[in-house]
Amino acid sequence: MPKPLLTLADLRRHAIARTFFTPTTLPRAITKLGFVQADPIRAPARAQDLTLRQRVADYRAGDLERRYPKLAIEEDFFVNYGFVPRAMHHLMHPRQARAAWTAARRKQADAVLAFVRERGVVHPREVDAEFAHGKTINWFGGSSNASTQLLDAMHYRGLLRVARREGGIRLYAAREALPPPDDPRAAHDALVDAVVAKYAPLPLATLGQLLSHLGGGVPQWRGERGAALQRARARLAQARIAGVEWYWPAGERLRRTRSDDGDERVRLLAPFDPLVWDRRRFELFWGWAYRFEAYTPPARRQLGYYALPLLWRDEVIGWANAGVRDGALDVRCGYVAGRAPREAAFRRELEAEVERLREFLQPR
Repeated sequence: MPKPLLTLADLRRHAIARTFFTPTTLPRAITKLGFVQADPIRAPARAQDLTLRQRVADYRAGDLERRYPKLAIEEDFFVNYGFVPRAMHHLMHPRQARAAWTAARRKQADAVLAFVRERGVVHPREVDAEFAHGKTINWFGGSSNASTQLLDAMHYRGLLRVARREGGIRLYAAREALPPPDDPRAAHDALVDAVVAKYAPLPLATLGQLLSHLGGGVPQWRGERGAALQRARARLAQARIAGVEWYWPAGERLRRTRSDDGDERVRLLAPFDPLVWDRRRFELFWGWAYRFEAYTPPARRQLGYYALPLLWRDEVIGWANAGVRDGALDVRCGYVAGRAPREAAFRRELEAEVERLREFLQPR
């Protein structure tokens, strides 16, 4: 008898099962994820905290920031900005930024680096007070301290690392230089595999998109993107379903599943959760378009400022906007079908998820 063909439903259920592993410790969860995307908006908590609460036992908002100095992780740019295990961080450095510094800019950076080494850990305010670099235009067209922009650039180039945060502000320490990887191609492939392991199963178009984003983490290898993509396609597990090529880690067993194999649970997800990050895959899996609208003018929003995708069993059936109003958690849901499922099990599980969210927001 011929082997049954995989379906899109099989891929969807596999994506859910592999990303929502049994809740574990914070270090293990970050290692398993490989990368946790960060975002400063709190609605009702930062994206990194919303992502980790689904995967870390007894996680509370802010645990990552509180425990960061003692964890073997680094804040850095990968395919986006976030947190990566230190071993993966080392594979991206020494990083060669695309824009070379002028001699004057290099002189500024050398002076700041000497200052940081003398102090150990510095707040951007201290650097600004010491050097009075003035103001500059930031990426959004506004004004910001030139010292802050210089520190960002030094961090990106691997001269500095984030030692910790105070009130959300990054405090910097000098980063010790490490030699480049012995085998750059193997290092590049390892980073590609980390991308795939986080977002799999993923369509070919998304794999190509993520390798382009990886050029931000390893700009020195931008010219190797095409070759890295070819190697990845040759070594990864793959299948063609409804005209779309899909990829996932080699050796990972993807089996046919039944619709009742899924977790009987409601989950409210971060907008950048690995399950929903890829909007292309989202539409293929669930048949509707989820949009992140925090930067959309209010009059044009359809889902809300910070809509959290609402997963029920193996379907994303809607979204929720959550916030703390008058000291109480307020969760308002919207549904693709126009109304909530009528099952008592759904109402029970939604209440349980709201209670988990409420507990997660409580300080330790």
